Amino acid sequence: MWLKPEEVLLKNALKLWVTERSNDFFLLQRRRGHGEPTGRITGLLVGALDTVLDSNARVTPFRILLQVPGSQISWVIASGAAIEEVNKHWDWLVHNLLHSLSVFENKEDVASFVKGKVKGLIAEEVRSRQAAQEDDPEKFREALLKFELHFGLPSSEKLVTYYSCCCWKGRVPRQGFLYLSINHVAFYSFLLGKEVKFVIPWAEVTRLERVSTGLMTEAIRVSTRLRQREFSMFLNLEEAFLVIGQLADISVRRLLDSEGLELDRVLQQPTRITKRILEEQALREYVLALFRLPRGERLHEVVSCSVWTPHARCHTAGTLYTTDSYLCFSSRDEGNCILLIPLSEVLSIEKAESTSPLPNPIIVSIRTKKAFQLIELQDRDELVERLNSRLRALQWKWSMFRSRKGSRSTRSPTPYYTFYYDTGCSDEEEIEEQVLRNTVNSEALMTAFHQNQPGTNGNKNMEQVKERLWEDHFSEFGRGVHMFRTEKIQRLIAMGIPESLRGELWMTLSDASSDLESHQGYYISMVQQSMGHNNLATEEIERDLHRSLPDHPAFQNPTGIAALRRVLTAYAHRNPKIGYCQSMNILASVLLLYAKEEEAFWLLVAVCERMLPNYFNRRVIGAQVDQSVFEELISERLPELAEHVPDLSALSSVSLSWFLTLFLSVLPFHSAVCVVDCFFFHGIKAIFQLGLAVLDANAAHLSASTDDGQALMILTSFLDQVGNEESSCPPSSPPAAEETSSSDTDIPAVRHTNITDLINDSYEKFGDLTVQQIERLRCRHRVQVLQAHEDMIKENALRLVIPDVSISAEDLAAVYDLFKTEHFISLYWGDSSSAAAAEAAAWCYSDLSHSFMERQYRLDRPQFKSLYGLLVPWPGGSDQSTDTVANRTFTLMDQDCDNLVSFREFASWLDTLYCEELNEKVRLLYRLHIPPALTESEDDPSLMKSPLLSTNRPLCVNLPSGVESEVKDYQEQLKQMLQDLAKEKEKDVEKPLPPMNQWEFIQFCKTLYSMFHGDPDENDLFQAIAKVTSLVLQIGEVGHRGHSLGSEAASQKQVTPGDAGVDASRGDGSSVAEKEWTVSYAQILASLLTEQVLVNFFEKPVDLSAKIAAAKEKQYHQRAGLLTMQQRTR
Repeated sequence: MWLKPEEVLLKNALKLWVTERSNDFFLLQRRRGHGEPTGRITGLLVGALDTVLDSNARVTPFRILLQVPGSQISWVIASGAAIEEVNKHWDWLVHNLLHSLSVFENKEDVASFVKGKVKGLIAEEVRSRQAAQEDDPEKFREALLKFELHFGLPSSEKLVTYYSCCCWKGRVPRQGFLYLSINHVAFYSFLLGKEVKFVIPWAEVTRLERVSTGLMTEAIRVSTRLRQREFSMFLNLEEAFLVIGQLADISVRRLLDSEGLELDRVLQQPTRITKRILEEQALREYVLALFRLPRGERLHEVVSCSVWTPHARCHTAGTLYTTDSYLCFSSRDEGNCILLIPLSEVLSIEKAESTSPLPNPIIVSIRTKKAFQLIELQDRDELVERLNSRLRALQWKWSMFRSRKGSRSTRSPTPYYTFYYDTGCSDEEEIEEQVLRNTVNSEALMTAFHQNQPGTNGNKNMEQVKERLWEDHFSEFGRGVHMFRTEKIQRLIAMGIPESLRGELWMTLSDASSDLESHQGYYISMVQQSMGHNNLATEEIERDLHRSLPDHPAFQNPTGIAALRRVLTAYAHRNPKIGYCQSMNILASVLLLYAKEEEAFWLLVAVCERMLPNYFNRRVIGAQVDQSVFEELISERLPELAEHVPDLSALSSVSLSWFLTLFLSVLPFHSAVCVVDCFFFHGIKAIFQLGLAVLDANAAHLSASTDDGQALMILTSFLDQVGNEESSCPPSSPPAAEETSSSDTDIPAVRHTNITDLINDSYEKFGDLTVQQIERLRCRHRVQVLQAHEDMIKENALRLVIPDVSISAEDLAAVYDLFKTEHFISLYWGDSSSAAAAEAAAWCYSDLSHSFMERQYRLDRPQFKSLYGLLVPWPGGSDQSTDTVANRTFTLMDQDCDNLVSFREFASWLDTLYCEELNEKVRLLYRLHIPPALTESEDDPSLMKSPLLSTNRPLCVNLPSGVESEVKDYQEQLKQMLQDLAKEKEKDVEKPLPPMNQWEFIQFCKTLYSMFHGDPDENDLFQAIAKVTSLVLQIGEVGHRGHSLGSEAASQKQVTPGDAGVDASRGDGSSVAEKEWTVSYAQILASLLTEQVLVNFFEKPVDLSAKIAAAKEKQYHQRAGLLTMQQRTR
């Protein structure tokens, strides 16, 4: 155990202790006499001395000393009763500290550094023990107080956990504590009189890595767009790295892609996140991925047990996972034996008599008259009670569903697979087409189109052999969802599933059969509801129908096309968030060939929502994440290829279609279907393994390739030649492709490869890849992919704005970062309503059909006012005057009255202040003091009553999942587009500014006076503005008298009631414009130009870069303090 460092004299220590291991800084010592042959005089004397002199009457026989070269004083830092325990501490010191101590020039600094590190390890050990005993240990409360004290963040910034570690500053390690909160990672160190502290928002983390360098044996590198930080010397680096990866992933998903990636309900409420919840969520994600369960399943119990496996005639040890609707068992070695039991199949769960060979057994009986025996279950009684409770609830739900279904079926005699269609049409062909469109197929398409399928050589013997092997397997391992899944089934699947069993086994292995059984009639209702709907998804589906396996006769026939249309439109209607994505048509086509239509629908649901989550959407985030994971796997598993191909992104991008279409678009049909077989058994792991095997088989040619195009041709030629046992030649290589490959001298000749051999090769070489490894890699790489999307959004925003402003691209990018940070701060620490409004405002529809949204940051009034105070170039007076002008500026910029300001509008305002000429700056000030920016009641301006959400610009407001907005008619959309274009054209035409009345001019003067406070020429500016004010007032009086004389002459004539109110004043209702005191923008500008000191003030250049740098320093804590005060006043 680690000890609080205590001084000892080395010369005295040598008399009672024997040094076993040593180096320049540490000694491992054994108590003299311990472990020596009994009867030795030295051992007896030391033992007697320990008993007499030591107050505890015992001394641990092993210890570790810290020694400073040239000093007689050492420090005891660890001790132990067994040599194994002390050796573990010694190894940690050697691997994590020893190499780092050589950088210290002063040896006293070495002692201080090591003692501080040991104290941190002790604190972490105590924290771990207390955390296991209580939910809120005292040590954690102390750490929370230090976290709040050191970093000054609001109390709503929840601390999740903390670790003792070192942060490297150049070659010097700084011992301190790493604090992990829901929105930030923070580090604090105070060592040798120097303080080091910094805060990194998770939203700025772009990459997480485990690295090794010369001084650091292993460290965690946290990268942002500006710099990298390395942390090392963790007591448990593996745990720290997992927690850091989880928090970064959760935060980035919540902050950057709340509309695309779904988070668990617990994680959507950051204040509820704790370290324990993170561990539970990591385990839940692993279980969902391993057993490919529905994403909504909750994990309840995790219990070690053994299951009786009849095929092995023994009990297999492993872990039982229970969820809402499943019992899941996995052997200790992942994949060796897997058992999945849906609760819908279970009849009873009972306890059996406990005996010495069968301790604590339970029996799970299922509807197929089979039973499973589980033994060695801890807390068996409680577990059985909870499982039976869930089972009873599920059975009651099923009985209610059946009774409702029965009552509906008595009222509706129409067969479930036939739909109503219009029989009033006289055209027989059109009637036939309608019948095909509305009749659900009850058989797989392959049964009707099998004989004419190209590439089939009529070899039925192989199919019969496979069928017999599977029948033997079923008799030994069971049939259905709850069959035992072992390495034997893996070998059978690698051979290819026989066509007669393929649909059944796909349904079994994916557990789509449970969805089908629990949702009887659901598909039919989806088809009925989607009929007649026209939207972007249905248009894209119609466009792709005839591109789906065009060479297969099933899809050269109206029957196959109609079935494909129904499946795709029904799914788009079921899940409008995904709708339809390219490559879904290819996948659905293959599913329809081997499964009934309704089964194909549920297989598509299983693939899109469970097996390949987040793959099929506009941004294909899930596929891109797996591409990034695949790139890292290439580096790890194929190091020689990675060495010769420095840019692996080209190879990973080539493989995008492999993942999206499960090799269906790149392999000959029969070979690709074998890959789909493996996918339904192993999930995405099968695609990773096969992808690595393909690259490994072509590693030599790829290493010699000179460009990406040649590498693509090598892989294409190889995949075209992959066949199966039933075909003697590659079945579906297009003639054009063959001619190209044979005529290209740069592409090496490729031999025919058997798909079964390729699959077996992938299992042999890369079968050790586990689901847990993939999930952990996905967690880290999701951060990189989302940040890359964020960079693209930023580039697009800047590209639109740069042509319209004179601000440099570098400064504009920095302003964008400030703009985005302001949005994030509201999500971090704002109340729930403001955070929800801010997040909704960040999503904009990108097309007229409102089908696809893109991220666009926009600020509300409080956010804008915060940035205004940081970036306005003039010194400003009181906070009240600054707040007033900021309010007016926001109202002026919010032209569409949605109470939000876009980055483009913000950049245009900033460009006017920093880059425009004097007349434009004065023009802006002038506009701030006339309506609509200025109102007569500044305390309660009408602008504050503007709606939170736009009435003419759509926003994402979390519609109910079952609701799909109707798309406007094309003519209406065209009219709306023309109206918007007309409005934009009107905006571009510069209109003359209306005159300013006397009250408005007084407000204008107040603003100018407040702007001069703090300026070095403050006195001269006050005198100048006094002269200008006097001059403008005189001009206004002259104009007013002129209007008065004119009105007296006009009063002699009779004024009709209709003429009296033609030019009413700006809303006061008391006088007409002819009787008011007014001045124009030109008069004010001319008056200001008479005073050189005012001209100098407005034309004086202001360093925007320095202003931005200062704003970055102030923004966080200024806004945090304001939000904290707002929360306290509520």
